[in-house]
Amino acid sequence: MTSQKPSELPVRDAESACIEREIGRIRGAERGPTLIAIGGIHGNETAGLVAGRRVLDRLTAANVTVRGELVVFGGNLAAIRDKVRYHHKDMNRLWVDSRIEALEARTDESSLDSEDREQLELLGKIREAIAAARGPVFLVDLHTTSAAGVPFVIFGDTLPQRHFVTELPLPIIFGLEEQVDGVLSEYWTRHGCVTFTVEGGQHDDPGSADNLEAVLLLAAQAAGIFRHGAIAETRPAHALLESRRGSLPHVMEVVRRHAIASEDEFKMEPGFRNLDHASEGQLLARDKRGEIRAPANGLVLLPLYQGLGADGFFWGRAVGTARLFASEALRNLKLDRFIDWLPGVERDPARPTRLRLDARIARFYPADVFHVLGYRRRRELDGELTIERQPG
Repeated sequence: MTSQKPSELPVRDAESACIEREIGRIRGAERGPTLIAIGGIHGNETAGLVAGRRVLDRLTAANVTVRGELVVFGGNLAAIRDKVRYHHKDMNRLWVDSRIEALEARTDESSLDSEDREQLELLGKIREAIAAARGPVFLVDLHTTSAAGVPFVIFGDTLPQRHFVTELPLPIIFGLEEQVDGVLSEYWTRHGCVTFTVEGGQHDDPGSADNLEAVLLLAAQAAGIFRHGAIAETRPAHALLESRRGSLPHVMEVVRRHAIASEDEFKMEPGFRNLDHASEGQLLARDKRGEIRAPANGLVLLPLYQGLGADGFFWGRAVGTARLFASEALRNLKLDRFIDWLPGVERDPARPTRLRLDARIARFYPADVFHVLGYRRRRELDGELTIERQPG
């Protein structure tokens, strides 16, 4: 195997390690999968860069046989240097096909802000890695959170991605990616990669880099970058992540997103971890309209404890094993072909993975009718109600 851009600085100095877009890569002589890791899409989340550098160094030191390639990129470099989440706009809300096409069509560079430039450069680097791939492509987006708590996995609900993330002994969250438009992992799922996002813990907690290192090491093993058991550190990595989960459910789903705007005067109640239990009626937050309380027993995800952001928190619930098996069986039977036979449901001819719903009728269907087949991205625009699933 060959290793490029060896570490010259202490890995704990994430900002210095991210002077260039490419943190490093290891490319094996044998054909195989490509795993692309992204750290620092939000500039105040540098633990993923530390984790990426550590894993590259571990693979180099172990002299293990690598199949395919592992490459680590830095995200929003300008924001990382200034130690802010972003400058003009959230770089993890910009990954929409129409927006990228318009961005690439611009000829006046002076009209580009900091995140536009960062996105174009990162986009080019990821495309180059995909073009050079000698097998399937996997992508992991490494994050941390403003609230303390346990690491967990977010992914678009396709069966290949579901199978991939089950290699990780962490809480796995269905439906969170679909609640928000323009996230990096969802974009690359649509473009043929198997992806997931991981929230590794609180921004400034040194343990968050340990968590993300363990995740990336196990993801590389699961992808097939090296054979199972070839690196001794994978066993303690698995044990570490299993201990982090504790008593939390292994699989959960998001029921809804509590969106906010600056004029809402939203303030989360203190004390919630990034993934935490809540009881029916418990006070979750306040805004200018009053108190916001838990609608039932459930889970609070990603409570907002920082100044920037449009997501106050997400509300979720546990998912049982029987439902997972049923969902996979129904998808393998391809029952999705018949879902537009339901009254008030019409398939979008321009986008077969999207359904148009008659709101007068669809409100009588339980959400699970659609969720079990992967339809989770529900949107209402100009009076039209749609629900969509990821391709694959």
